Amino acid sequence: QVQLAESGGGSVQAGGSLRLSCAASGYTYSRPCMGWFRQAPGKEREGVAVICPKFGSTNYADSVKGRFTISQDNTNNTLYLQMMSLKPEDTAMYYCALATSWYSGLDPHEYNFWGQGTQVTVSS
Repeated sequence: QVQLAESGGGSVQAGGSLRLSCAASGYTYSRPCMGWFRQAPGKEREGVAVICPKFGSTNYADSVKGRFTISQDNTNNTLYLQMMSLKPEDTAMYYCALATSWYSGLDPHEYNFWGQGTQVTVSS
């Protein structure tokens, strides 16, 4: 059973930084795509950043390019999202997700397994 557990959320002021972590376990897929998504109240879930290690590729939403960095540590099956220069519009629940395909983009519908989320709040 695939389990994804996010951590690292919190409240910061605009311009601050946070690093989110997602501990993944229970999957047998070889080097699946994984990603970070977010959902603000009243809005649809949107893709933030994804990584597909089989292709060595990363993909970012335009709104976070240059500020967020996705990475993963295969030794402990952990996905990270380093977030810098945070803005109030980054406020949302952030979710980690895993796709069973070798290549997936920023569309949440392409992902099969989800964590419970971690809240990020950025104040102005």
